[in-house]
Amino acid sequence: MRRLGGVTARGAGVLVAALALLAAGFRFGYPDLALLGTAAAVAVLCGVVFAVWRPGLGVDRVASPDRVARGEPATMTLTVHNTSKLRAANLVAADRCGSASVPVPLLRLRPGRDTTVQYPVPTQRRGVVPVGPLRVTRTDPLGLMTLSRTYGGVTSVWVHPRIHLLRAVPAGMARSLDGRIDKVPQGSITFDSLREYVIGDELRRVHWRSSAKVGELMVREQLDTSEPTIIVLLDDRAGAHPDVRDGTADSFESCCEAAASIVAAAVREDLPVALHLVSGIAEGPFLDVLTEAELRAGDLSQTLRSLRQNRLGDTLVYLTGPGGRTDLGAVTALRGAYPVVIAGLFGDRDAAPVSAGGGLIVIEAEDGVQFAGAWDGVRGW
Repeated sequence: MRRLGGVTARGAGVLVAALALLAAGFRFGYPDLALLGTAAAVAVLCGVVFAVWRPGLGVDRVASPDRVARGEPATMTLTVHNTSKLRAANLVAADRCGSASVPVPLLRLRPGRDTTVQYPVPTQRRGVVPVGPLRVTRTDPLGLMTLSRTYGGVTSVWVHPRIHLLRAVPAGMARSLDGRIDKVPQGSITFDSLREYVIGDELRRVHWRSSAKVGELMVREQLDTSEPTIIVLLDDRAGAHPDVRDGTADSFESCCEAAASIVAAAVREDLPVALHLVSGIAEGPFLDVLTEAELRAGDLSQTLRSLRQNRLGDTLVYLTGPGGRTDLGAVTALRGAYPVVIAGLFGDRDAAPVSAGGGLIVIEAEDGVQFAGAWDGVRGW
């Protein structure tokens, strides 16, 4: 609990007047002035006592829901409980909700009682919205002293990017262990490695020759090598999204929506998918990563070099803004490591259309809705 506040301008004036009246009264022998000075000093002292009194309050918050897509409704339920045993709370309180302040009435809140307030959480912008703490301000009746305290912790509401329905999902290319590369409508099971036998394993998977050499049962691990793996690379470099207004770049918001839509489509089809940022490794649930994503410095060349060396999947989807148009050639060079390479270019309204050279599939769109329509219209992956 933090405490903020102090003497108001009126209180400072009364305190200075009290000191002056007391000094003049005792110095020059005027009891009336000394009496007035004493009354003023007592008023300041009473104001301090009134403002310093700390009410006992318990604060609980419940967000319903705590994770929503941008633009969807979210409600915060705040319950304030008066834990004092003797005095009723008659306070002015406000709850912080993002950058706004929500008034919370605490009038005649009796001991042992509670009051509940519900209010909407702003979800117009993607990001994490902090809610709380509750700030209670006490001011004495004469307005000489004011003191603010905070109660309760901070609850976060995660505003995810919008997800647009993608009906088509890249089938990908399969690279089997014997070196073949084919389009794969369905998966195939291939030997991957050996491990020790665990109770419950099927005996038909025991590799008897290796078991005889090692002296204990060894089981074959099998892998569906032809299952397509989608790698989504989100370009979060500030230079790729130069048109920033009110702290937000529309092209980057569209990139986040496209990334969320692709991830959701892959999960719906039960396909492996991974999310990478140009600025670094994405850790945590994908939608939460996209919620916290911000424009920052990043080295695209290093990221592409790492993707080429590691060959993490079969389909690479690169999402960027107007500033990333000149980097599409470098992304096309990944066609050797990734059989299918798709680029989503957002917010480049005035430039000429990009020619899809080197097998690169380019989708130019203004926003996430237009991207979803163009994505479903692509043929050839």
